[in-house]
Order: sequence, then structure tokens, then C-alpha cells
Amino acid sequence: MSRMTRRELNRTLAVSVAGAWTGHSKAVAKSLSADPESHGSITDVPGIRVGHFTETRRPTGCTAILFDTEAAAGVDYDGSAPGSELGVMLQPVSPVETIHGLVLTGGAPMGLAAVAGAVQYLEEHGVGFHWGGPNIYVPLVVGAVIADLELGDGRIRPGPEAAYKACAAASSAPVEEGCVGVGAGATIGKMLVGHSGMKSGLGTASLKVGEVVIGAMVVANSVGDIVDWHTGKILAGALRPDGKGFANTIESLKAKAGHQNASLAEFRDPVFQSTTLVVVATNATLTKTELTKIAMMASTGAARTINPYHTNGDGDSTFALSTRKIKSDLGVSVLGALAAEVVSEAVLRCVQTATSVEGWRALRDLKFNS
Repeated sequence: MSRMTRRELNRTLAVSVAGAWTGHSKAVAKSLSADPESHGSITDVPGIRVGHFTETRRPTGCTAILFDTEAAAGVDYDGSAPGSELGVMLQPVSPVETIHGLVLTGGAPMGLAAVAGAVQYLEEHGVGFHWGGPNIYVPLVVGAVIADLELGDGRIRPGPEAAYKACAAASSAPVEEGCVGVGAGATIGKMLVGHSGMKSGLGTASLKVGEVVIGAMVVANSVGDIVDWHTGKILAGALRPDGKGFANTIESLKAKAGHQNASLAEFRDPVFQSTTLVVVATNATLTKTELTKIAMMASTGAARTINPYHTNGDGDSTFALSTRKIKSDLGVSVLGALAAEVVSEAVLRCVQTATSVEGWRALRDLKFNS
């Protein structure tokens, strides 16, 4: 048998790794682009169930994510004004490694009251940490909220009954996208005073690499435009006053800020009113600390498609979940990079699947090309 030098061995290993990565990349590309009408669903991740409640009296609602068994979870809060319930439990310094549910809801901070309905549902079904007493279970349900009060009567908000119904509807079937659940009241492109924004919604996507499945679900509710990361073109966002094209928020900010009499009154970024919520999930076994890093990397996927993102008024939050079904050697950096790709696709689905409501046009109803 011939002997290899260390240099030859390193070269052989490098070629092998490159070939394996090429194979992963092809698998990702095929998974995300094979069918323009279907990009997968976060429920493709084994152990994930999702249910919606959509309010009929005005555009708002909530979405519940449940698990077959408790899931490990981490979070990345890069927005300046997140609205959260028990989100602090997901910090790496917390001793709690797993949670039993996640509720995303409309209704601004008051909408967090909906979380109690998910807690009730899970407790009734015997899901939670055993407290020690007979039949006492404590479900840990994390909540996150978007502001959608400007659509219709803002006094109508999701409450405990809404989240209870969302939990009851939860299944592993492909997640319904568009203006449903927490996506019912989502809007985008709201930063420029005097320009109309557009309707957004909820989107989801997934990919499979070997045995590893990565899924994402996003509700895009941003002041920024949505940019097609494949082409660099604006897909949806602030509309020109004549309604015949996009204003291009970033270019408009440059032009307005350059004027001698530029004023903050020309720009709209109110606190609490522009939160995008991202959830990524995988069946790969990961710790809370590893998931926190994956959440940070996955946030870059939204940054590719939302511009501007993480503004001073944003409450943007990215949650990362592991159902811990399989062991994987891919590592945090690879899983995080792939998660960012899936998130980018899910953001696009938010506006591709949205439908118009009074005062807010959807992408599918536009009569011009970007």
C-alpha cells in the first residue's frame, strides 16, 4: 500500500469536504426552487405541529406551534422593542432547556394575553413539567407579538380563547400561508410618510439535507421593503403616491436625508409597530446555546430580504427550535447557514401568498412590474 504525505492527505480531505458541501448545496437549491408553488413547510420537521386562529371581525389572529415532546429552544432578539412572554427563559443562562409551545399573535402587547389559552390547552392534555403534586403539570409556552391595530377596530385582539382554538387546530399538515393566523394583520413598507405600504402575511419553507430537516415560518410585519434575494429587485414595499411603482425605501431615505430641511417627520418608525417574527426548526439534536447561535445566523436570512431591518422601532425576534429526533454531524455553522436560506425563502412567501384588505394592496393585485 502506498504511503501519503501529510500535504497529500490534507489535499484529499479538502477535496472530499468540498464535494460533500457541493452535494449539500445542490440539495438545498433543489428543495427551495423545484416547485414555485410549494417551498415546503415548517411542519416537514418531524415533531412540529402548527395551528391558526383567524379573527373574522378584523384582520388579526394567532398561530400556535406545538411539539410531540418538549423542544429545545433559543432566541435572538435584535429588534429594539420586542413584545414577548417568557422569552427571557430562552436565554442561555436560564436553566430551562426545553419548552412545550410557542404562540405568535397579533394585537400588540395586549395580544400576549392569548398565551394563557395555549397554557390551558396543554395543561388539560397533561403536557408540561410535572410540578410534583398529583396531576399538576406546568406548560412553558413562549409568546411573541406583532402590532396590527391599525387594521380595522384595534380594540378587537386575540385572547386566550383564540390561542386555545389555534392549539386545537394544530397538526403536522402543511401550514396554510398568507393572511391567516398571526399573518392576518401583517403589513410592510411603512417607513415613508405619504406613501402607502402593502399587505403581508405568514410564509413558510423547508429543506432536507440527508436526514436533517430545517423548516422556517415567518410573519413579515416590517417598515422596510421586501427584496427578492434571488434578483435584488423589490418584490413588495412602499408604493409611489401615484401607485405605479415602488418608492424604494432606501433610495428615498437617501434623497430625503440629503435635503437641507430634512425632518424626522418624513420618516415613520414608531416603537412596537414593525415586528417581524421568525421561527426556525430542525430535527437535529441541539442545545439551547447552539440554538441561540443558529437563531442569530437565521436572522441574516431575513436581513437579505427586508430592507431596512432591525430599525429602532422594530421588535424583530428569531426563535430556533430543535425537536431532537436525530443526531447530526453538520454542526452549528452549517445548520445556521442553511437555516438563513430557508428563512429568506419564507419571507418571500409572506408577500407572495398575501391577499389585499381595505387600504392595503397585496403583491398579487399589483398591475406593474418592479
